[in-house]
Amino acid sequence: MIDLYTAGTPNGYKVSIALEELELEYELHSIDLATDEQKTPAFLQINPNGRIPAIVDRDEDDFVVFEPGAILIYLADKTGQLLPQDPKKRSEVIQWLMFQMGGIGPMQGQANVFFRYFDEKIPVVIERYQKECRRLFEVLDRRLEDREFICNEFSIADIATWPWTRGYKWSGVDIDGLENLQRWSQTMYDRPACIRGINVPPRKSAENTVEMAQQMLVR
Repeated sequence: MIDLYTAGTPNGYKVSIALEELELEYELHSIDLATDEQKTPAFLQINPNGRIPAIVDRDEDDFVVFEPGAILIYLADKTGQLLPQDPKKRSEVIQWLMFQMGGIGPMQGQANVFFRYFDEKIPVVIERYQKECRRLFEVLDRRLEDREFICNEFSIADIATWPWTRGYKWSGVDIDGLENLQRWSQTMYDRPACIRGINVPPRKSAENTVEMAQQMLVR
């Protein structure tokens, strides 16, 4: 059994999707970002960085894993799925995982905050992050030109990337002309486990809060 500590953000969805895809039994612990529950002493014992998601693997002496990319790799290694064993293929998946974590996540997170949440709209800043998101989406689109998934077979690279790219409208980013990206995104939507994963925790009417946006800033 795995304890999942999460909230309704793209980073949180990465892990809930993976757990659903891997059919692992887990217990949900919803973290209220609006009340800074992730900054409480109890949660900081799990993740000293005070961010979601995090997991506790009860089957492995309550082993704790935080940071979504690290959790995805841990779950893939635990099950022998979603991450190839061949060193070169494994490296390829991890490279694209890092592409999301170091590129799409941080840039789209900044676009979300400046485009949606800041009271003062700073056009040059908004444009800078939206343009960089578009550039990164174009990189991904080219990658998907001759393959169904980012690394040919469905992997944690797809799971990490889709929860962010699916929110392009919220970020004010145009994906017109990115046909490969759009096709891949629909393929992800067609996976029942992906849909289940983006509904963990259950949606709230006021899901998009400033606190959630701040969670997105550093990914």
